[in-house]
Amino acid sequence: MARLYVGRWSSHPMALARSGCQVLPWDPTPARLRKNPVTANLWLCFSIALVAFAWLCVPAFGQTDVNDVHITPREVEKPPEPPKPELLATTTGLSAHVRPLKVDVDLVLVPVTITDPMNRLVTGLDKENFQLYEGNSSQEIRSFSSEDAPVSLGVIFDSSGSMSSKMDRAKDAVIEFFKTANPQDEFFMITFSDEPETVSDFTSSVDEIQNKLVFAVPRHRTALLDAIYMGVSKMRQAKFAKKALLIISDGGDNHSRYTEGEIKSLVKEADVMIYAIGIYDRYASAMEERLGPQLLSDITELTGGRAFTIDNPNDLGDVATKIGVELRNQYVLGYRPSKVVRDGKWRKIKVKLLPPKGLPPLRVYARTGYYAPQQ
Repeated sequence: MARLYVGRWSSHPMALARSGCQVLPWDPTPARLRKNPVTANLWLCFSIALVAFAWLCVPAFGQTDVNDVHITPREVEKPPEPPKPELLATTTGLSAHVRPLKVDVDLVLVPVTITDPMNRLVTGLDKENFQLYEGNSSQEIRSFSSEDAPVSLGVIFDSSGSMSSKMDRAKDAVIEFFKTANPQDEFFMITFSDEPETVSDFTSSVDEIQNKLVFAVPRHRTALLDAIYMGVSKMRQAKFAKKALLIISDGGDNHSRYTEGEIKSLVKEADVMIYAIGIYDRYASAMEERLGPQLLSDITELTGGRAFTIDNPNDLGDVATKIGVELRNQYVLGYRPSKVVRDGKWRKIKVKLLPPKGLPPLRVYARTGYYAPQQ
């Protein structure tokens, strides 16, 4: 009995015949369609196309590259690298290999200005020419310096309506004041009328301050005490230990929320020297204008600064220059209190001068005290 092989049209009939197989062509057309030649031919074409498509596509789907891996290998967790020594931190956030910085809060620094009877600066004195007292107790001066250290400076500029006739001269005075500045100094400026406004944040650019000053326009009333409060608060952002404010105003306060007593208490503990240039009319009619010179004098003396009173706006530039030079020619005395009591109370300071022989009577300007720490 002959063996039967039913294959595709593309099989090799000669090879099959030699093997003894009988080749029968496969006709996929159903018997019911063979009676209609047209339908049968269409069906036959469709079947041939289907078989050809399967012949071409099946090998493509069937073959697989040996490098085609369908199983994702399990990732091996690497042991964590030990942190670098400089990145180790304690619970306090300090580097483990660096000792915490200890600040000596018991050292009291006292800036001192010395002038002669003609209000001129006196320089060249030594440590032995000074005596320091806290209360009635003499204190040992442990540090002494007269170097020109960088300063954080703030200008508090009166732009109230009464400054109309003096505004240009006052702006020139600010420019003259900044001419005495050092490249390392930093500055900010506050203008005030009904309320204070920061017109320039801390900067080392004198030009920036001058450009902002151009837009100061005189108007409204005078909130001087509020402006001092803002200036002292702003000094908390200062980066230098030596801090000073310069006030330029033409009268007393008539529009502040803070009282004179509150501002005096504030400047006592602020460690900020305050200087002032008061431009007053000789025949002031308003009560606050008549009290203005005394107000500025009381506030500045508490801080170791001083107030200059002028009645001629033309003198503004010279006085501003004088203050700038004075700030850079001060003596700084440092001492540790012999009795440290952390009670937060006011400690009174007195600086006495032992001048060399042959000098005229000299005047001492220094801060009058400080608040002791509470803990």
